[in-house]
Amino acid sequence: MLDIKLIREKPDFVKQELAKVGAQPEAIDHLLELDGRRRRLQHRLDELRAERTRQSRELARLSEQERESRRAQMRELSDTIAQGERELAALEQEVEAAMLELPNLPRPYVPVGSGEQDNRVVRSEFEPRKFDFEPRPHWEIAQRLGIIDFERGVKLAGTRFYVMIGAGAKLERALITWMLDVKIKEQGYVEVWPPLMVNSAMVLGSGHLPKFRDTMYRDVEDDFWFIPTAEVPLTNLYAGEILEASQLPIYLTAYTPCFRREKMSAGRDVRGIKRGHQFDKVEMVKVVAPEESDRELESLVDNAVEICRRLRIPYRVVQMCTGDLGFTAAAKYDVEMWAPGCQEWLEVSSCSNCTDFQARRAQIRFRREKNAKPEFVHTLNGSGLGLPRTLIALLENYQNADGSVTIPEVLRPYMDGMTVIRPRA
Repeated sequence: MLDIKLIREKPDFVKQELAKVGAQPEAIDHLLELDGRRRRLQHRLDELRAERTRQSRELARLSEQERESRRAQMRELSDTIAQGERELAALEQEVEAAMLELPNLPRPYVPVGSGEQDNRVVRSEFEPRKFDFEPRPHWEIAQRLGIIDFERGVKLAGTRFYVMIGAGAKLERALITWMLDVKIKEQGYVEVWPPLMVNSAMVLGSGHLPKFRDTMYRDVEDDFWFIPTAEVPLTNLYAGEILEASQLPIYLTAYTPCFRREKMSAGRDVRGIKRGHQFDKVEMVKVVAPEESDRELESLVDNAVEICRRLRIPYRVVQMCTGDLGFTAAAKYDVEMWAPGCQEWLEVSSCSNCTDFQARRAQIRFRREKNAKPEFVHTLNGSGLGLPRTLIALLENYQNADGSVTIPEVLRPYMDGMTVIRPRA
């Protein structure tokens, strides 16, 4: 959520910045009109309440006849106030709804652009492998190895579901455990095992509501939302709290299944495991002081890249332009791995600095000193990494001509020393 004071004081600046991310300036005009009506009504109600208090104090000095007349006036005044309070409550809801629809403002260093074509590759490592055979896509590899069963996944749940079996399930678990170990033992993150369902306030706090309502699964009766990413519970872990400066920075990591409705990708990537309604991910979240967030973003990207580097899979880091930032991010970098079978770069991590956007919605603040005025923290998040696409890149980069897949060295201790997954006889 943006700062309403900034919108009031610098509406033209806010319009200019929001235009960079594709938002319409009319939204600010509408918000300011609502906010102006709210403030005028609030001022009027304050005057009426003060008048009611003044009249109440005078009652003792009035005659009985005058008191009855005054009480009638006060009842009428109270009715007017009650009606105004109902109008104010409705206006406040309208203002909040308008505020919740506004995306974050981009950081000054984010390149201006309209979409994917204006993003910038800022670094890369490892040359794509040269194969002496035609590299296969992961769905062919997985079926020959017998490690992913697509047909039984559809039988159990429907399209875009699959079943990991045998060495496939073990490889998925190995990736998760290894990545968590790197985060916890080397990169300074604290592991969290959060609920996989959260209430509406939490999804609102992370910025997924109301914008992404149609892409999430919900239990309406109990007001539970299945998490689309562990970013939601991790970011909200300190919702409504005031932290001490000594507690910052906070680094959190979690492995969770994630649940998303792939409504927007109908007809796309229908083969394989690139897009599914349920997928695994290791998430990273940072809660930091405002002046540290840009530096922490660079560190967050490095934390994600380190996984790619140790797997020795070709990767690149792409800086998102303003038109491709998304809703909550003020700055964002995508980490992409090369998949030679699919012949495409796959996003395995999206690292974002959300500045105080989520903190305002979730009311996460800190004090620099004892008795100091609370300030909003800055929050950051990124995948460390997303499993389906990391697994795709692994299978396709480590495939062999005989259909087998070599296990990367870093994963072998987590695979009980297994070095190769071989096709079924």
